[in-house]
Amino acid sequence: MIVDYHMHLRNGREEIAHDTWSVDPFVDAARAGGVDEIGFTEHAYYFKQTRALWTVPYQAGRCVYDIESYVDAIVQARARGLPVKLGLEVDYVPGREDETRALLAPYPWDYLLGSVHFIDGLAVDGEPRLHDELGVEEAWRRYFDMLARAAQSGLFDSLSHPDLVKVFGDRAPDFEYGPIADAIAESGVAVEVSTAGLRKPVGELYPHPDFLAACRVRGVPVTTGSDAHSPDVVGRDFDRARELLRAAGYETVTVFERRRAPQEPIE
Repeated sequence: MIVDYHMHLRNGREEIAHDTWSVDPFVDAARAGGVDEIGFTEHAYYFKQTRALWTVPYQAGRCVYDIESYVDAIVQARARGLPVKLGLEVDYVPGREDETRALLAPYPWDYLLGSVHFIDGLAVDGEPRLHDELGVEEAWRRYFDMLARAAQSGLFDSLSHPDLVKVFGDRAPDFEYGPIADAIAESGVAVEVSTAGLRKPVGELYPHPDFLAACRVRGVPVTTGSDAHSPDVVGRDFDRARELLRAAGYETVTVFERRRAPQEPIE
């Protein structure tokens, strides 16, 4: 089974387009690339229904779309027989767990991705850069502390691009992945093997092989994703993702269904 469970619904001009017909080009690209099933995971901060969660201007200023339209677009596509799942990429906001859960509860999600893009208003992969303000080692420590809290919140089914903190190529020397892998394993959440890092300055998959190996030893399940914002990226570099998974000892991938997480063999 090959799944791409991280993508953002856009039209042919790469504009946000939460309508069911914008799904079709992504499905066509998946079929052409040998991907069996795809899942859409729009950023939660694009929806006006989530406005109360955000204090970072980058997020708060983007809450202009209707989550109902997004959900309906995917549900209608699935009703037409397309192999799609309904997901959402949700930035973790510490202290707002109950509010986040309540806001998302009314919708028929197949899975929720948990992300850490901002810490105390500083951006992990944008500006103002977390690394510049705190230094590399402290940025890594803070990032993985926040990722552990996201895992343990019970909000999410999988953690997207789980070592995003390396995005610019800066690395904390001799970083030990054991503690974060322990926290993830205890939570029962999956981790995403993402090809998006190959298109970033770091030029490698998320997560690092040592991180993934630590997760495998502890029995952490996995998902796969491209973080596609256009159909041509669907399933891109998945041969390398499968190589990384096999090297770590993984034999199955998670195939989500209404917040359940059955396992299927990796092709």
